[in-house]
Amino acid sequence: MDLRRIEEAAMNAWPALQQLLYDGWILRFAQGYTKRANSVNPLFESTLDLAEKVAVCENLYAERDLRPIFRLPAFCAPPELDHLLEARGYARIDTTLVQILDLARATIPPPALSLEHQPLDAWLDTYYRVSSTAQEKRPRHRQILQAILPQRCLVALIDGGEPVACGVGVLERGYLGFFNIVTAPRFRNRGHATQLMAGILRWGQMCGGSLAYLQVMEENGAARRLYAKAGFREVYRYWYRVRE
Repeated sequence: MDLRRIEEAAMNAWPALQQLLYDGWILRFAQGYTKRANSVNPLFESTLDLAEKVAVCENLYAERDLRPIFRLPAFCAPPELDHLLEARGYARIDTTLVQILDLARATIPPPALSLEHQPLDAWLDTYYRVSSTAQEKRPRHRQILQAILPQRCLVALIDGGEPVACGVGVLERGYLGFFNIVTAPRFRNRGHATQLMAGILRWGQMCGGSLAYLQVMEENGAARRLYAKAGFREVYRYWYRVRE
């Protein structure tokens, strides 16, 4: 399996608002909304001096009033870069597991509750109500969702006429990614997230998807148990380096 293809699909599914390719590194900028969209990603081979490259990256983020963040996939990030960043005062945070499911062979039961596909602004209303996320993040969040080029679905799970969970599925070249999966606090531990994911997985299957992927933080035990029950398995990890 080409792990870089998963990385490419995930970057396209959660696009930065601006992006710069620099000697094999992908620098992403999105006005500070999410680390994933505002980080340096060393995906390909590099030829320049690492210390000089890191300094250039730091300046590029500083010019945009952003703190420099380096996202390091275990399978491709140079170990010497990780050591250099640690020596420069960058802390390692948010180890994240990338997990996959063979979507072409999976048997996905239909959700018992209604799954509603919503237009962008209606879905954002649902998300910010269900997640209780601060509204000041909405404009940048909307820009990222609007910038998604592959096929996407914005869905909400409805129980008794009320949205209880919502999420985003993005499908590109057979790869289905999950993003913004959230359940309203008072409806958690009732199987709603399982039904929501089942609905998105079935949508992906109907649209020709062959592999599903997601990213879950190592410390999120509840989500990891949910994804394991659905049949997802880990293929690699990444983590972030940020200045203290």
